Amino acid sequence: MDLTIAALLTQDGITNGAIYALLALALVLVFTVTRIIWVPAGEFVAWGTLTLAGLQLGKVPGTVGLLLGMAIVAGAMETWQSVRAAETHRLPRRLLVWSGVPIAIAASIWWLAPMQMPLAVQVALTLAAVTATGPLLYRIAYQPLAEASVLVLLIVSVALHFAMVGFGLWFFGAEGSRTPPFSSASFSVGGVNISVQSLLVVGTSVALIGALGLFFGQTLYGKALRATAVNRAGARLCGISPDFAGALTFALASLLCAFCGVLIGPITTIYYDSGFLVSLKGFVGAIIGGLSSYPIAAAGAWLVGLIESFSSFWASAFKEVIVFTLIIPVLLWRSLTTHHHEEDE
Repeated sequence: MDLTIAALLTQDGITNGAIYALLALALVLVFTVTRIIWVPAGEFVAWGTLTLAGLQLGKVPGTVGLLLGMAIVAGAMETWQSVRAAETHRLPRRLLVWSGVPIAIAASIWWLAPMQMPLAVQVALTLAAVTATGPLLYRIAYQPLAEASVLVLLIVSVALHFAMVGFGLWFFGAEGSRTPPFSSASFSVGGVNISVQSLLVVGTSVALIGALGLFFGQTLYGKALRATAVNRAGARLCGISPDFAGALTFALASLLCAFCGVLIGPITTIYYDSGFLVSLKGFVGAIIGGLSSYPIAAAGAWLVGLIESFSSFWASAFKEVIVFTLIIPVLLWRSLTTHHHEEDE
């Protein structure tokens, strides 16, 4: 291996690591606020790519039908809850949020999809559709079990993962898809070609890491959202709605994953079930950060990307094994250095 090959591998590792960093951020974000290990995060990545690919072909993606169905179910749940709690005066606003907005997004995509809109508009429609699915998923599947244990929430996440993989096969078929890059320009530095698309991926990841780190680490509202996971009753007494916090968290995490799918589409071919493997690599980075630290999780994700890149050169048949083996010493180290507390019976 010479310096040129090492530089190319490093570039690929940093670019892939930026994708994994976005996923790690989404996983840490969801866990710190809701205590949910978000297994279906990868499906949102795959749906981001495949929805954009469908729009570019002038087709209405299957996510539109799912969005409509989930909006109707969420609206029915809100109606039942408002009637039971004798809060019918709040029902119009709740129906507007949980049914009106998603239906409006679905109708816009249904109308605009055959028109072959510019790439920027197609990306915006993709982000809107996939992002709106996140809060609806939380409202339907997670919010009724918000007080359950982490194990129960994990079981629900695994079940949702398998359901969403099945929906993905139904919506998009078994064929893979790629999307065009935002820019095909490139330039040379020291004999190594660097694409603008790679810089865009890395720059976006760094910007989001900084924004989320400042929001949750420095702002009062960010700290309040994180406190919701520690004591939901105490947060409610302080005027923080755990349900609103969960829905907002899923919206932000879904946006991260959808944007991740848009960025990864030009780099590799995405299939309906490709998201799970990508999310696992993001999960390794999140574990390195202890599912709590955004900067460390991002650094761990970039480490995963670099290890994967160099492993593909030295031992391509074992690169996945090498990457996932990384999680074993991390878990052992955290087990030995973390003080455990017995749960109250």
